[in-house]
Amino acid sequence: MTDSAAPRATRLERHTTAAGAEVAVLTFAHGELNLFDQAMFDSVIGHVAELAEAPPRALLLRAEGRVVSGGVDVHVFDGLTVDQGRELWEDLFARICHPLEALPCPVVYSAHALTLTAAFEIALACDIVLAGPKAKFGLVETVVGLTPSMGGPQRLAERAGSGRAREFVMTGDLYDAETLHSWGVVNAIHEDVDAAARALTDRLADGPTRAHDATKQIISAWRSGGVAHADSITPEVSGALFGTDDLRGAVRSFLEVGPGKATYRGR
Repeated sequence: MTDSAAPRATRLERHTTAAGAEVAVLTFAHGELNLFDQAMFDSVIGHVAELAEAPPRALLLRAEGRVVSGGVDVHVFDGLTVDQGRELWEDLFARICHPLEALPCPVVYSAHALTLTAAFEIALACDIVLAGPKAKFGLVETVVGLTPSMGGPQRLAERAGSGRAREFVMTGDLYDAETLHSWGVVNAIHEDVDAAARALTDRLADGPTRAHDATKQIISAWRSGGVAHADSITPEVSGALFGTDDLRGAVRSFLEVGPGKATYRGR
């Protein structure tokens, strides 16, 4: 594993699985609370840009420290004008949430402990969310008279329903991993969530990356325009897979030696 030259607030590392697939791991490493101050936002933005420029075949987001994140440093909001507030959210959508969602590979999020505000909104922009049994989640922006504005309410509504999203945001309460698993927000709970998340990310990286990207594109179309829109783009998106080495090789492997024996190169 090699560490790229990165700001202190986050660390971006890349490694290769035994099958030769590149995996990236983005770690929040900004003190015990991993507060999203300007340094943290800048560091995440810089690493997301690197990932968009050179995507791996799977990405894991995780954190070091006592918590995943204690939330946003309120100094970030102090004194902002209406125009500056709007520009802040536009910038964070454009440089964190949307590029993460657009990565052409599976993105896994590992939450081992308390995960508040921006950190949870980033989790909701990922494909799969895993949690430790003691993890807790919250969008607590109401304590400063704000609503979550990095996409949390709408992405929570997509996974859990609009009524749950309103409850979660308006109360500002903390919800445990088991509750969010029952809501469909957390995909699975693991005692050793870091190990489980790393294993899953490696497994996904070894898979048919182009097909995973097609899955993301189809679901994205459904999110923006419903089933009819997703249906309308599926033939082109899925049809393109027949031009990939991975599909051709996997079909031949299936016919010659049976299912589950194919290897993929992400091409």
